[in-house]
Amino acid sequence: MNISDAAERAGLPTKTIRYYEEIGLVAPARRRDNGYRDYADRDVHMLRFLSRARGLGFSVAECRALVALYGDTDRKSSDVKEIALKRVSDIDAKIAALQAMRATLVDLSENCHGDDRPDCPIIDDLANELGG
Repeated sequence: MNISDAAERAGLPTKTIRYYEEIGLVAPARRRDNGYRDYADRDVHMLRFLSRARGLGFSVAECRALVALYGDTDRKSSDVKEIALKRVSDIDAKIAALQAMRATLVDLSENCHGDDRPDCPIIDDLANELGG
């Protein structure tokens, strides 16, 4: 199948597929006599695998490791679990950072009168963080 069909079946843009090939995350597709890429079902399966992994927030480097583990029939599931738990830890850190930002914004908003006066604790806080 051509790249458009593979992209549709994998749920990825063609540009992403080309990028994955360029960085060696997936093997380049076979080429037809006319030079067009030719994808097989197993290629689409791997692209779906990557789409799911990226959708869960795994980095390209982590995806590279997961692809290697996927292809390794002697893999240890503990290696896969380690990558997944690292991702969970990263997500937890981002959630904590977002919650802290939210709390700051709620606090600032609650202290802002939201009226026609120019005084605004939100602006003051932003300016104070800049040292001004």
